[in-house]
Amino acid sequence: MNTIEIRVPDIGNYADVPVIEILVKPGDSVRAEDPLITLESDKATMEVPAPSSGRVAEINIGVGDKVSAGSLILKLLPEGAAASTAGDTAQIADTAVAASATAPGKPADQNPAAPSPIATSNGNGHAGPFPAPTDFGSIYASPSVRRLARELDIDPTKLKGTGDKGRITKDDVKRALGAAASSGAGIPAIPAQDFAKFGPISTKPLSRMKRLSGPHLHRAWLNIPHVTHTDEADITELEVYRKQLDAAAKDKGYRVTLLSFLLMATVTALKQHPEFNASLSPSGEELILKHYFNIGVAVDTPDGLVVPVIKDVDRKRIIELSQELANVSQKMRDGKIAPTDIQGATFSISSLGGIGGTNFTPIVNAPEVAILGVVRARMTPVWNGDSFEPRLMLPLCLSYDHRVIDGALAARFTRRLAEVLGDVRQLVL
Repeated sequence: MNTIEIRVPDIGNYADVPVIEILVKPGDSVRAEDPLITLESDKATMEVPAPSSGRVAEINIGVGDKVSAGSLILKLLPEGAAASTAGDTAQIADTAVAASATAPGKPADQNPAAPSPIATSNGNGHAGPFPAPTDFGSIYASPSVRRLARELDIDPTKLKGTGDKGRITKDDVKRALGAAASSGAGIPAIPAQDFAKFGPISTKPLSRMKRLSGPHLHRAWLNIPHVTHTDEADITELEVYRKQLDAAAKDKGYRVTLLSFLLMATVTALKQHPEFNASLSPSGEELILKHYFNIGVAVDTPDGLVVPVIKDVDRKRIIELSQELANVSQKMRDGKIAPTDIQGATFSISSLGGIGGTNFTPIVNAPEVAILGVVRARMTPVWNGDSFEPRLMLPLCLSYDHRVIDGALAARFTRRLAEVLGDVRQLVL
């Protein structure tokens, strides 16, 4: 057969990423962009799509295998190219039967997960990096149990299986999670309750994105001494200028939002206060200062918040940032995320301005040391020394790691940010 070899595309600088799902089988017809397999680290998942239409002729990997960029996934018979002989058709059918059998030494997964859209997130809906996965290859457990262990951040190599012949079960992993919550954090687990005895109930599974974000959120909240400082920025003049730019941009297919100005103003403040554009070393004795400015920006998707990273913000202007934000937001909503799209942030912004609120405490997106949260701006009477006048005020909520940043430094950073936002000329110079 004249087949096309389908290989793992570029997944950044990572290798040996586990295959957790195979979404097709030999003989299946696929269209371009149909998902073929799902890869997963302990914080992120990614579907590999078909580059073109055709019929699956041969699967070359299995669930649990580890792959890197360039690894062979499967062979595809191109669309419109029928099997040249009856033997070709039989070969596809025979391969399908062989693939359905359990590979020697690999217990069958009795609860395969349904294909799901791409999802990656960390705590507070913010996307985390795509790290190298933990090696669970030596344990006696099904792929679904391995996947659950990764999602809950449990090391199954340290568990004693209670299943047949010592096999690790989902219950073993869940019990370990309860034990970790009790002993690791010094906080007892919340007792289980039978809510049904009080009235009708129903259950709804958490999305994969939220299941993946939970452990990261928990780690960040327990390990980082969070403090949130709030301030306000007068964006009255900035909003007038933004509306002028937005009116011209509408005809060109994109919008100019406040977020573009926030990105530029944040970089100005970060340059003057480099401690915010840094990470604490694993030893906790050094501060790693970053001399690049990649800002993570929360994007609302049907499955929850995803945080793509806008790279080299200091080298871009308002119009360029607005166009990039529009493209990235659409890409996230369409599920076209790639690991490189969510890596390398030095600081994050979480904006709830389109929804509402007066203030909130965003959770620091470790290993970053600070995150800026903004909510809806509101017209407020402000005393100018002689009288009150209406001014458009934007609440700023800065959460920071108190091991690195103290209250005085946080206040100076936020005040500088407010000053830049209040004087649009500083953004266009």
